[in-house]
Amino acid sequence: MVKKVIPVCIILVCLCWSCTTYSPPSPTLYVEQLPQSVISEMSLEERILTEEAWTNLVQGDGDRAKKALIKLGQESSLYYAGLGYALYLLDDIQKAEDFFKAALLTFPDLVLIRVGLAQIYQETGREDSAFTEFRNIIKLDPKHDWAKSRYTAIKSQKTTKALQEARAYVSAGETEKSKAAYLKALFYSPASVDAHFALAGIYQEENNHQSALVHLKAASTYDPENNEILKLYGEVLFAIQDHKKSLEIYEKLSLKEPDNLQIKDRLEIIKSRLGIFELPSQYDNISNSEAVTREDIAAVIGVKFKDILKDPTQQPPIIVDIATSWAAKFILKMTTLGLIDVYPNHEFQPKKSLNRAELAEILVRLIMYLNEQGHKFIQQVPLDRIQIVDITPSNYYYQPILTIISYDIMSLFSDKTFKPDTPITGRETINLFDIILALIE
Repeated sequence: MVKKVIPVCIILVCLCWSCTTYSPPSPTLYVEQLPQSVISEMSLEERILTEEAWTNLVQGDGDRAKKALIKLGQESSLYYAGLGYALYLLDDIQKAEDFFKAALLTFPDLVLIRVGLAQIYQETGREDSAFTEFRNIIKLDPKHDWAKSRYTAIKSQKTTKALQEARAYVSAGETEKSKAAYLKALFYSPASVDAHFALAGIYQEENNHQSALVHLKAASTYDPENNEILKLYGEVLFAIQDHKKSLEIYEKLSLKEPDNLQIKDRLEIIKSRLGIFELPSQYDNISNSEAVTREDIAAVIGVKFKDILKDPTQQPPIIVDIATSWAAKFILKMTTLGLIDVYPNHEFQPKKSLNRAELAEILVRLIMYLNEQGHKFIQQVPLDRIQIVDITPSNYYYQPILTIISYDIMSLFSDKTFKPDTPITGRETINLFDIILALIE
């Protein structure tokens, strides 16, 4: 009885073993699934062979996959890509790479090709190329988790290493090597604020301001509230005399560090060079005024034409009543340039409202001044065709009114009156000066 039991047990064990499902070892190759957009365009026979090949690839059987692909033929859209995977499994890495590259020539946006190439580059130690392919895959498919995890791992490792090398080179005084290492860090992490800021500092020390600005612009984009970046950015802009942009940065810094004397001093220098002055609150009220005053007009001309009006070379006239006027400095400049008159008793009468006739004269004087500076104005209406019914040629203001109408800057009313004694509003005044400004720009 004992002798018969042993063979029966052996048979039972063999039967149990034969019923167990065999699982081949998982292949080290990740095979991207077939894209439905490509499969849907295949014939039934092509689809069957392609899916058979891909099943074999996923199972790690390069030989069977290769046979199915050869049956599929070179005309198939996935022939070269499939053979790339098959040859990779068969350890013919160079040929696999060649097939993947051949497939890319026809299908540069097919993710499964770049997935295969990326793995070959990683397998052969070409991590920069692998990293580039992972980045290409993510561009094509932002939700590709397989590529994202590998991309992130390489990015983190390589960026950290490059930054460490760069800092070591800086400490050793090897500037060129440090620049190369920082640029390498940016290859892996284009948004690295540390790398951009460090490179900007190096370039600034070399007086290579344009290169410094490239990296400062990037650094401030990724970290817009970083004061140290803003300070260096403002400094470089100031060095190349880009005062308008540096003004923006230093004004931002002054809000963040109101007690910083260096920022205050630099801000004053920039404003001085730009000819910027702090406008009193009264200036903002001009546009809402029902009747502008003589001091208002002086200020409007001074502000709107500050980049055009030259500093007077002659002595200013004696004016006895502008000491308390908010627009005193504008009044001095406009009267010295002869754009606005002082009365014979040396009064300016800054609070006196201006009428349409007086404004017409000032506008004509401004046009004559601008003509002398090379800004040409062309009369739009012939003088002999202008008929004004409420002012005679003997009137002091007749000629300037006629002239300003001929330039089509001021106009007659529908009844051909000019209404010379009518006060003029702030909004009308600003619009008229804006017209002149537009004509010379």
